[in-house]
Amino acid sequence: MDPVMVKETLIKILSQIQTDSGLECPPLSGAIKPVENIPKFDSKVWPVATTILATEIKAEIPNDVNIFVDETTKLARTIDETAAFVCDLFKKQSEQKAAAA
Repeated sequence: MDPVMVKETLIKILSQIQTDSGLECPPLSGAIKPVENIPKFDSKVWPVATTILATEIKAEIPNDVNIFVDETTKLARTIDETAAFVCDLFKKQSEQKAAAA
């Protein structure tokens, strides 16, 4: 899975959610932290964005995983960090499936 593809898909999804919600959307780049920089991007919205992303990239993202916040540090991830996290998550899932087969 390509982090650039995930990043571009995520930016498209975040922009669309803000547009559909009638909310402002800052110029989105890899350095933007959605949780901190996108208006009203909260725990009600991030699961929607995660589900749409999973569908778009045809990947499984568990419902209990917040891809936008680092579980260990509790710090918000940038879009670049989120894309890398999703790719790493996908890689781990693929390895587990291969090991189980």
